[in-house]
Amino acid sequence: MSEHAGRVCPIRYRYGAEAIARLPEIESETLYVVGGLYGNVPALDAIEAMAVAEAGPVSLIFNGDFNWFNIDDAGFEHINRRVLAHHSILGNVEAELGTDGNEAGCGCAYPDHVDSAVVERSNRIHQRLKQTAAQHPQLLAQLQQLPMIARFVVGGQRIGVVHGDADTLAGWRFDAAALSEQENQAWITDAFNRAGVDVFASTHTCLPALHRFGSGLVANNGAAGMPNFKGLRFGLLTRISTRQTPFKAVYGEQQRGVYVDAVPVHYDHEAWLEHFMANWPTGSDAWASYFHRIQNGPKHGIDDALRGFDQANIRPEILSTCWQE
Repeated sequence: MSEHAGRVCPIRYRYGAEAIARLPEIESETLYVVGGLYGNVPALDAIEAMAVAEAGPVSLIFNGDFNWFNIDDAGFEHINRRVLAHHSILGNVEAELGTDGNEAGCGCAYPDHVDSAVVERSNRIHQRLKQTAAQHPQLLAQLQQLPMIARFVVGGQRIGVVHGDADTLAGWRFDAAALSEQENQAWITDAFNRAGVDVFASTHTCLPALHRFGSGLVANNGAAGMPNFKGLRFGLLTRISTRQTPFKAVYGEQQRGVYVDAVPVHYDHEAWLEHFMANWPTGSDAWASYFHRIQNGPKHGIDDALRGFDQANIRPEILSTCWQE
């Protein structure tokens, strides 16, 4: 494996924001953007139950990395069979499953601030998942047919659904920290124009964020299948709808009559932990990288997710103190 594996962004990952503008539009009343499921079946159960509880029709789109910890054959088959019944696009995890060799490693394109040990563990986790995927050629073939981007319309608002950022599958410019960096401001503002969208919905960087750029919003759901805030055990999805959410959202913003909310995914923690530990026991690569987060959440707070907002800009009935179940 190359010494750059896990840090490189392959040329084939580049699509450019202009490609989003050319996509056909899929109309939806309510859209759940589900990024970073990471093989968490109890989280998938919770998400589908939430959709059923809605007052009207719901479209689900899984915007990548719905696989990761599910290295057991049954878990791999179960997650992919159910996810592929909905709208789906590739994450770097899925994009690398069918490739020859391991030049890109996990395909995460980790930036320099991520420790090398984390990158190396991620590459080994992906190698193990890749071995499992090879035993499911039909599912693997379906995954390789998935697009990298999608375009929806909700209440007249145009939604660009990506995994990484506006230009690349594994781009990091929609990361919670990067959204506030001065050098990214002009590029992101221009990306809305090039893509012809009002909202970008992303995931990839695994930490949630909501940030306004003029008349556009970037909503990164972080992870649907892992905790997203320190001391709190729930996943997050981005809910975009013409109707107010029936669930208690962590935060959100209303844009031209359309609600964009970060909605908790309250999955069965004990069931998920048991499944995780069966695949990744103490001392394993995934245990070393993720066990603490699964139990305690990351070092990330609601304020970190909302750096681009004054509190007055968030709807008071939506911004709320998180809770743990």
